[in-house]
Amino acid sequence: MSQEVISLLQTVDAIFLNDHFVGTSGRHLEGYINKDALFPHTKATSRIGEIFAETFKAYDIDTVAAPAMGGIILSQWTAYHLSKIKGKEIYGVYAEKKDDTLLFTRGYDAFIKDKNVLVIEDLTTTGGSLKKVVDAVRTAGGNVAAVSVMVNRDPELVTESLFGAPFIPLAELRIRSFEEQECPLCKNNVPINTMVGHGKQYLEEKEKKYLISNS
Repeated sequence: MSQEVISLLQTVDAIFLNDHFVGTSGRHLEGYINKDALFPHTKATSRIGEIFAETFKAYDIDTVAAPAMGGIILSQWTAYHLSKIKGKEIYGVYAEKKDDTLLFTRGYDAFIKDKNVLVIEDLTTTGGSLKKVVDAVRTAGGNVAAVSVMVNRDPELVTESLFGAPFIPLAELRIRSFEEQECPLCKNNVPINTMVGHGKQYLEEKEKKYLISNS
């Protein structure tokens, strides 16, 4: 199923390699997976949710939780397919950013407390936002039954030890990432891709800072 996940992403033109990108975390990457290219395709997105469900069908799960915004759609599809497999309702909820953390708002904490929770996300580079959802589940009184991601881009960094719970990514695609100051792509003057990722915003902010510092 790992190869099927990659194939589905390739089918919707979501995978870009051998270029210079900026991710949501601000890190620079040599490749990019554009999850936004997947979600308009409901059949492909549903299948990803089904693969999540099939992967964790043997686990005792009451709720599927994910971070807003990117994880919301996947949490819904995964909960839908898990409900069909298990013959009972599995809840699908999401955590929202509050200051520098993630919390379950809108009354969603009621679907976390005393529940066995599968925590999922679309992509991970450092595992930071996924870890914040894991922490939010525990803060709300839930049990983290397992953790997963559609594609783990750094399998050496993002491992089970980071979450303190079983971690099973659906697929792995190694994409190196760098802090701006250490980025070899910057040092080699490789232009930043402004069509996908956060390259356009990054360059606009950099220009704004330059103008302010030289005014």
